[in-house]
Amino acid sequence: MGTGRQNGIGATPGEVGAVKADLARRVAAIEWRGGPAKLANELDQIRRMARAHGLLPALVVAQQLERALARGDHGPIVHAWLAMLGEAVLCERQDAAASDTFAAACQVRFAG
Repeated sequence: MGTGRQNGIGATPGEVGAVKADLARRVAAIEWRGGPAKLANELDQIRRMARAHGLLPALVVAQQLERALARGDHGPIVHAWLAMLGEAVLCERQDAAASDTFAAACQVRFAG
């Protein structure tokens, strides 16, 4: 008999849904005008939540966005990264294959 838990992280589908909704809200609320330091802090929180709840596509996009910020990406490209992060958060599949797909999409869209 199952316990209703998934991903080996002890979260029910409803709990994961609530986390995804919270992360989507956080991504949508990010404002670039706070500058790179504020964005990096907000992104770190999103990345940590994604990792803690097994949201692999969101984790990989957040990590790649952190790298983009570290190399100096700014302006409209950051908004494109945030859009990709929003898509990753809401992705139905949260497995390694989906994560690999998002990683590849990041490489294609944001190669630089």
